[in-house]
Amino acid sequence: MKNLLVVAVILTLASCQKETREKVNEARKAVGTEMKQGLDSVKKKAGKVIDTAKVKQQVKTVIAKSAETVEKGAKKVKEKANN
Repeated sequence: MKNLLVVAVILTLASCQKETREKVNEARKAVGTEMKQGLDSVKKKAGKVIDTAKVKQQVKTVIAKSAETVEKGAKKVKEKANN
């Protein structure tokens, strides 16, 4: 009787261990999926920030070139007015 009880406990623990492994594997897969989705989201956001930084730099370049052109035009007008 005692041996039967020991065998029953061992079988119960073995089946619980299998279920626990399955649950751990499912949880691991779920966490992996969530991490992948999080990384994809971060990549998109980082791409937008990088694109914004590029646009800002291009705008600064255009403004600088426009300022140079205006200064050259102003010098020409000033020279013509002095002559």
